[in-house]
Amino acid sequence: MTIRIEPMRPADVARCAQLEQVLFPEDDPWHEVSFLSELAGPHNRYITARDAGGRMVGYAGIALLGTADHPEAEVHTIGVDPDDHRRGIGTLLLEALLLEAGRRGGPVFLEVRTDNAPAITLYEKHGFHIIGLRKNYYQPSGADAYTMRRPAMAGFPQDGFATDAEVSS
Repeated sequence: MTIRIEPMRPADVARCAQLEQVLFPEDDPWHEVSFLSELAGPHNRYITARDAGGRMVGYAGIALLGTADHPEAEVHTIGVDPDDHRRGIGTLLLEALLLEAGRRGGPVFLEVRTDNAPAITLYEKHGFHIIGLRKNYYQPSGADAYTMRRPAMAGFPQDGFATDAEVSS
């Protein structure tokens, strides 16, 4: 299966909100207006993963924060259609976000549910480590979150998000 990573467009937000309802029903899933607001933020970068037919199978977003002298980034979200889990799409999305953050330098932070072992494993494989615990972080479920940090990395190319990649079928 070929997956294309490309910038998110306003026309994508309905599908993102639909996936949020499926993926995060107990933790106040984002609505279309939330995605539109994030897309409008000048420091945010949101992307989608599309299959060969153009169907959006995943999305992700990152905030590029700090100053030129002290940059940092924060992964806001990564979501993959449950029908397409375990095919490497989440990895492609995370790698695209890290590429964007790497162009500026600085560490990358994120929060992840403490019970989301697959996501924690993915993040650890990409250099993140747990630096803290946020009790009752996710609402309304009250689930705890780990704060994870990846140190600054260097040597990233300067081209854009768009990329094609083969993933498991």
